[in-house]
Amino acid sequence: MIILPAIDMKDGQVVRLYKGDFDTVHQVASDPVATARAFQEAGARYIHMVDLDGARDGQRKNGEIVRRVADTGLRIELGGGIRSMDDLEAVFELGVYRAVIGSAAVTDPDFVARAVERFGGERVAVGIDARDGKVKTAGWEQDSGLDYLDFARSMEKIGVKLIIFTDIETDGMLSGPSFSRLEELGKAVSCGIIASGGVSCNEDIVRLKGLGVYGAIIGKAWYAGAIDLAQAVREGGDQC
Repeated sequence: MIILPAIDMKDGQVVRLYKGDFDTVHQVASDPVATARAFQEAGARYIHMVDLDGARDGQRKNGEIVRRVADTGLRIELGGGIRSMDDLEAVFELGVYRAVIGSAAVTDPDFVARAVERFGGERVAVGIDARDGKVKTAGWEQDSGLDYLDFARSMEKIGVKLIIFTDIETDGMLSGPSFSRLEELGKAVSCGIIASGGVSCNEDIVRLKGLGVYGAIIGKAWYAGAIDLAQAVREGGDQC
């Protein structure tokens, strides 16, 4: 299971939110590159980055941070404001390994199909962010009305191979991931699943691995000192 420590960016700062609420944004680190290197020293080979400015209004403002982190050699998985083929080309030029399409997957599934066909299922993933089982868009502020399982099935049908699933109710809360929804998702599709939101301790990593998910994103738990990242990497296994 791949371990992906996270850096969320807003206005050039490394920040965290509670349940995706922009009113709760607060800085958690002063140097994104130093933070990325700490992840690397713990054995991580991937990093999950989110451009919150892009996610909310479609205007990515943190490209230079992404480029600098890419220079560390970590494989970057980046989401936030990726809504066109031009956007994909721009983020890949920054050194990003995998692009995550979120809101645009709801509004323009044909774009997702074209992106997967052009760049491949390993390099283009779909982010499904849900509250009470309903898919949210635009930085989690708009309700699409779509059921997350139905939406996941529709993405699989157009060729998506990898899904990043976030249960918004758990994000930033250190309450544990939404194991039941992840299990339901794993039964609904054959896509690889990356669990995001709620990881609170190393025991959560062991339990997620037991579910058979492809990857786990670690955010607030690391910044709060609640998880041993090196141990999580060991427990996850091969990170290639």
